[in-house]
Amino acid sequence: MNTVSPAYRSGLIGLAGPWLVPVGLLVVWQAFAATGLIPHRVLPSPVEVLQAGFHLTLTGELPTHLWESFQRALAGLFIGGAIGFAFGLLNGLIGPANRLFDSSLQMLRNIPHLAMIPLVILWFGIGEPAKLFLIVIGVFFPIYVNTIHWIRSTDPKLIEMGRIYGLTPWELLITVVLPSALPSILVGLRYALGIMWLTLIVAETIASDSGIGYMTMNAREFLQTDVVLVGILLYAILGKLADTITQALERWLLRWNPAYR
Repeated sequence: MNTVSPAYRSGLIGLAGPWLVPVGLLVVWQAFAATGLIPHRVLPSPVEVLQAGFHLTLTGELPTHLWESFQRALAGLFIGGAIGFAFGLLNGLIGPANRLFDSSLQMLRNIPHLAMIPLVILWFGIGEPAKLFLIVIGVFFPIYVNTIHWIRSTDPKLIEMGRIYGLTPWELLITVVLPSALPSILVGLRYALGIMWLTLIVAETIASDSGIGYMTMNAREFLQTDVVLVGILLYAILGKLADTITQALERWLLRWNPAYR
């Protein structure tokens, strides 16, 4: 007799579902590598990649590079996100500011920020400021565009109702405008996180002496394919982790919204 309730079974499927494809790909990868269908020098097996990661962890090399990359990513996200949010508020709430700044910012947005690497190296050299500048530019625009769009799209009826109830401009901003724009701002944050990791990878592989990107490029020079794969998989895991945290933040901040319950 089956004693597992449908709700419990549905919950198990919901938890396991997202992992079925990745686990299946790992099994196929391991099988192909074990049978020699994939040459070792082209693509080491998952077990070999795991062993390489374990060895790098024991030597302290992996934690050191991971911490360096994490600090760069977090600093760039905080600075770029804060500036993007500030400009989004300014241009979304104040018409003259929007007419003055938005057109110029939209032109800059269409310049691929990674195409600025040669110029950034000329300005800052290959030190930390260059990498930080690229990350800041990369995360600025997703936050800015999503913030200004939804602030300017706030329902005028809600604002008018707030004024009828005697809310001050500051209270309107906090209780009406920002909650209305918050879903879009968080979507911008998710896009910004993806761009942040992409920019960090490129910045660390081009001009750096530490970080996951540097570790990966250094391993390439010595034909250590397993270490290269460790770096690639780490970026994938960090990106997924950041996206999962953002989704949890969405559910917490937007718990008043039925769509996020």
